[in-house]
Amino acid sequence: MAKKQTKNPQSMSFLDHLEELRWHLIRATLAIVLVAIFAFVFIKSIFTNIIFALRDPNFISYRVLCGISETFGMEKGCLEEMPFNFISTEMAGQFSAAIWTSITTGFVVAFPYILHEFWKFISPALYEKERKHSRGFIIVSSILFFIGVLFGYYIIAPLSVNFLATFSVAEVVENQIKIGSYISLVRASVIASGFIFELPIIIYFLSKVGLVTPEFMRRNRKYALVIVLILAAVITPPDISTQVIVAIPILILYEISIFISKMVVRRENKKNKKLTTQTR
Repeated sequence: MAKKQTKNPQSMSFLDHLEELRWHLIRATLAIVLVAIFAFVFIKSIFTNIIFALRDPNFISYRVLCGISETFGMEKGCLEEMPFNFISTEMAGQFSAAIWTSITTGFVVAFPYILHEFWKFISPALYEKERKHSRGFIIVSSILFFIGVLFGYYIIAPLSVNFLATFSVAEVVENQIKIGSYISLVRASVIASGFIFELPIIIYFLSKVGLVTPEFMRRNRKYALVIVLILAAVITPPDISTQVIVAIPILILYEISIFISKMVVRRENKKNKKLTTQTR
């Protein structure tokens, strides 16, 4: 039986590229669905041990926050219980929550494979040296994404739940939180943090194509600070201390991205200089 020949990317038409992209998207989607099905089987354990763990006053993030508060003589940071209960106001509310939580779990767990499919699609357009230097793309991107997910789960989500659950306009108002609203907050905190931590990778490729330079990033650092603070305000509750806690690692990522951009630009300049010397 004859082996299937791989088409040369340079000879492929636009429709061929679309067909290739379609199959990469199909395989990535199948990976998410398979993990989601597996997660749905254990959905009660996921809700009990992961999703609803943020409601437990003994959650590790709350214990750390309590310890910090006691160190500075503030009693507000310690919780005895979360003053809210979950409700489901729709017939399929809990089932819908289980489905979307399973899909989110599938996306997070299958993220390295999604990157793998994305890389397989774009790598034929790169030179051999570029593919060689970028082989760690999937590993580094996945590590950064998972660090961001953990940061969102252990820092942003607990701070958001803690602030919003304890905030009250009057004692007569009782918090009865829709389960979908709670899950949306946790999901947004986790996924947004995962993508934010991909900033060094994004800067790497933007520097590679010449759209970003370290000089540009240094010159616009003050504007980046404003954007970071706005971003921190969007993904966190309106609490200054929480926004500062979130903004610090993002600013660190920005400084790391400047260093990465500097290394990429330096490497590209050396390569261009070498090619110029050879053509003379």
